[in-house]
Amino acid sequence: MAQDAGFAVAIDSAGTGGWHVGDAPYGPMQSAAGQRGYDLSDLRARQLAPADFYEFDLILAMDRQNLRDAQAVMPTDATARLEMFLQGAQGTSEVPDPYYTRDFNGCLDIIEAGSKALLARLQGAQ
Repeated sequence: MAQDAGFAVAIDSAGTGGWHVGDAPYGPMQSAAGQRGYDLSDLRARQLAPADFYEFDLILAMDRQNLRDAQAVMPTDATARLEMFLQGAQGTSEVPDPYYTRDFNGCLDIIEAGSKALLARLQGAQ
């Protein structure tokens, strides 16, 4: 989506806790994503690190707890912006964890809509 809009991007994913480091994404989420054309099979969990705040321009938290956890790791001289993924989005401010809700497709719907809204925000900031 971002590349189609002309953005040169590097996108990564990291958790704020280390309990799943090295694991593949949860099977039912991989299946739901695969039905939409997303291949998550090569992804492995890693934990957010202070170095990420220098390597990336923008770090997005999916919910308020992850935002607080990321703020705790964020160096005082970080160069990255840290904000909520759904900042300014209509309807919801957080992406629910589908492991608990079991609504993998609903989660993907929110992420896809949030990605479109984020892209529009970034295009407006150019």
